[in-house]
Amino acid sequence: MSTEAPCYTVVFEDSSESPSTQELRASLEKGSDEDKIDTLRRIIVATINGNPQPTLLMPIIQYVLPSRNKALKKLLHFYWEVCPKYDDNGKLKQEMILVVNAIRNDLQHPNEYIRGATLRFLQKISKDAELLEPLVPICRSCLEHRHSYVRKNAVFAVYTIYREFENLIPDAPELMQTFLAAESDATCKRNAFVFLAQCAMPKAVEWMVSVYDQISGLDELLQMSIIEVIRLDCKSDSTHRSRYIRCIFELLNASSHAVKYEAATTLTTLTQNPAAVKGKAYLFTYMCSAASCFVNLVIKESDNNVKLIVLDRLDVLRSKHGHVLDGLIMDVLQVLSSADMEVRRKAMSIVLSMTSSRNVEEVVLFLKKQLQKTQEQEYEKAPEYRQLLVQSIHVMAIRFSEVAASVVHALMEFLGDSNNPSALDVVAFVREVVEKFPNLRQTICDKLVQTLSEIKSGKVFRGVLWILGEYVEGLADIQSTLQELRKVLGEIPILASEQRLLDEAGGEGDDDDAKKEDKPKAESSGRPRVLADGTYATETAYTSTSTARLEAVKAAAKPPLRALILGGDFFTGAVLAAALTKLVLRFDGLTSDRTKSNTLRAEAMLIMTSTIRVGQSKFVTVPIDEDSNERILSCIQTLSELQEKPAVQDIFLKDTKAAYSKMLGAQEKKAAEKKEVETTKTAAVQVDDLLTFRQFSRKSADDPIDYDEDLGRATGAGEVREDFISNLSRISQLTGFSDPIYAEAYVKMHGFDILLDVLLVNQTPNTLQNLCLDFATLGDLKLVERPAVYTIAPHGFQSIKATIKVSSTETGVIFGSILWEGPALAESCVILNDIHIDIMDYIKPAYCNEAQFRSMWTEFEWENRVNVSTVMSDPREYLKHVMKSTNMSCLTPEGAMSGDCDFLSANMYARSLFGEDALANLSIEKTEAGTIIGHVRIRSKTQGIALSLGDRITMAQKDNKPPV
Repeated sequence: MSTEAPCYTVVFEDSSESPSTQELRASLEKGSDEDKIDTLRRIIVATINGNPQPTLLMPIIQYVLPSRNKALKKLLHFYWEVCPKYDDNGKLKQEMILVVNAIRNDLQHPNEYIRGATLRFLQKISKDAELLEPLVPICRSCLEHRHSYVRKNAVFAVYTIYREFENLIPDAPELMQTFLAAESDATCKRNAFVFLAQCAMPKAVEWMVSVYDQISGLDELLQMSIIEVIRLDCKSDSTHRSRYIRCIFELLNASSHAVKYEAATTLTTLTQNPAAVKGKAYLFTYMCSAASCFVNLVIKESDNNVKLIVLDRLDVLRSKHGHVLDGLIMDVLQVLSSADMEVRRKAMSIVLSMTSSRNVEEVVLFLKKQLQKTQEQEYEKAPEYRQLLVQSIHVMAIRFSEVAASVVHALMEFLGDSNNPSALDVVAFVREVVEKFPNLRQTICDKLVQTLSEIKSGKVFRGVLWILGEYVEGLADIQSTLQELRKVLGEIPILASEQRLLDEAGGEGDDDDAKKEDKPKAESSGRPRVLADGTYATETAYTSTSTARLEAVKAAAKPPLRALILGGDFFTGAVLAAALTKLVLRFDGLTSDRTKSNTLRAEAMLIMTSTIRVGQSKFVTVPIDEDSNERILSCIQTLSELQEKPAVQDIFLKDTKAAYSKMLGAQEKKAAEKKEVETTKTAAVQVDDLLTFRQFSRKSADDPIDYDEDLGRATGAGEVREDFISNLSRISQLTGFSDPIYAEAYVKMHGFDILLDVLLVNQTPNTLQNLCLDFATLGDLKLVERPAVYTIAPHGFQSIKATIKVSSTETGVIFGSILWEGPALAESCVILNDIHIDIMDYIKPAYCNEAQFRSMWTEFEWENRVNVSTVMSDPREYLKHVMKSTNMSCLTPEGAMSGDCDFLSANMYARSLFGEDALANLSIEKTEAGTIIGHVRIRSKTQGIALSLGDRITMAQKDNKPPV
């Protein structure tokens, strides 16, 4: 027997309702079938939970075993599985002879259900040879039963017996081969074939070759088993490889989606080497057929998870075979008809990787048609899909310059889109195109000027104004641009025109330049009004009327740019001032006509001063902010000193464009480096590395998919073993060296679980009985099961394992105690030290673009601000220190932080194992004394991760030692 008892499912049992042994015996003896069912269920649960009650074995045999109730028979099978079958000396109990006789009778029962259920039960007791030996002849006879339910369970019963005790049925492979040849039921044939595949592979291959021409018409389960056998047999140099490939190729047309997927995956594995498939022409055919099968599965399958899995497999196939599959790109585009956005994104990423100069025009044409469809009201998830299409066209247009001209004007139609993200993507695309393709600047700028009146978003307006300020160059173009800007601004000055509208509406207004008139005497209407401090006041009819008229003036229809400024968007007003300054400076450098130059300069300065004046009036929603006010004033000062400071003119006309060009160059360099790394992945092998047998096998340039390794990764069996030093660093001491019991725990993170391996040492000369290790948790931790009760000999050792589930990234604490009974049954207790769970094991560096970061920063409500307190003097070194201590990645480009500066601001991002996002912004400054001051702001969707990361940064600052 095994030294450890078999593990069964743990079932909850309420100890307060547990009847005594005498009550259970009486219920078995005198109760009805319903009472016996309930009693037997209680006994099974108690046995599973560690209270076997062996005295009830004989009453169960006497009073329950003779019953014909089918529910009782089923429960009896569960009981025979878990009940103790051996005595203290390891010998089979005498009572089990009666049980074996009853099982033998059930195996010969005329009811096929009882026979089949009993055969299934035999698979559960396959470890007990003494029980199985008398039943083997009956199991063999069940292979010839008239009913398929009995035969299919008999096959697996024979299989489990042969696998554990081959001597009991030594001729089982030949028996199964004979059975398989005569069997007609599909499920029985599949079970027998699985038996041969696991125990006698040559016989399985022999049968498969004999039915080679019939495989395409076999049952789905049998086809899946055949594919598995082909996969296993081809791990060696099989002589049937070419026949296998043709067989798998035919199964690509099977009716079952599961068979198609497995066949396509296996085909890509078998045909890695061109020599194995008689040349590259056949290889190309097989790869295209497998890829077409994957695409058809994605289109026809309704489950989105299956679609994503198949697309992942298609992406792997594409990455291994380069542009061999590019001809299927139009088929992959059909996947975009799916309603799920994740499927669309995955398909689009594959399309972008398959796009080449040969098919880019067809792809762009298809995407433009899809873009037009998103304008329909009933189109599902139109805004998100439109944004995805715009981003994809953006990538293609930048990569293939020949299509940029054909798509840029089509995309500019969406600048006035009410969906702000897609319009912003269009602006980003236009800005990049206008920088990289100078020949398109003229037409693009003309189109942007015409589109100004359709734009609704302030962010889009800012992007368009920057483009116009940088790339409108001709004299006539500058004048037409300024004219269109006047149209979207409306009447200038803004404050005077708004005041006139209020006066025309019958209201009275005043400002510094407005004419003050005597106000009519207000008459009290007697209507109470609640003030800001909560008190009541009498509201006059005059006040109420003037407020209503002012609100009516504000709500009146206005040009788009004017509406944004009156709505409080003065950042857009500042960008407008910068664009006007650039246009006027460029116009002045191109013309010698001082009159025209001064006219444009005066007009631009009027617009700027009007923006500041209206920002300080009652007509705006919020007053102008200090930053925008200062920036507009600097633009006014630049225009007023037009010929005096050429350095300032260079900043406006050259430096901003050069900065953007440098940013694009850095992005291109980073993308090229990433592509080079992906295309030249070579793993360096050291001369003293250990060799494995797998390395002696023949390999092609691309290693085939190893399903054993995949299974190992999925089950955790393929994990890399940690070294001894790493294990020692994870040991926590739970008790003191002078305590009666010394305890220490090895803490290991494994996915969503925390595994505790606790070592207990009895340091006393006494036997410790009923020792119980009691754990409790604090935070989002949950103890899966309570450790059992143990008895430890004097100076003995005991290893106890416990599993704790983790549900979120939050600092958790595990605490507990050890209880035992010493000499004279005296109870004793030791309190354990706390185990603090490090959340860094669940947080990994991640990356996102700037738009995603800003969106999450605005959305997340939990913020933790940590003040910087460190002895470090270099801001860059402190940034690296924070990134290392929090496992966060820096999103701010290296070029943006280069140079010598006493200020540093950087964004950081990480993602937890549970899908939680963690954002951080570091803003620090180096003082004259050489120290660093500032703060780190952390934001997340949940409070726990924000607090935990803040604590981590605080601890890292305390642990940081001053440099020597």
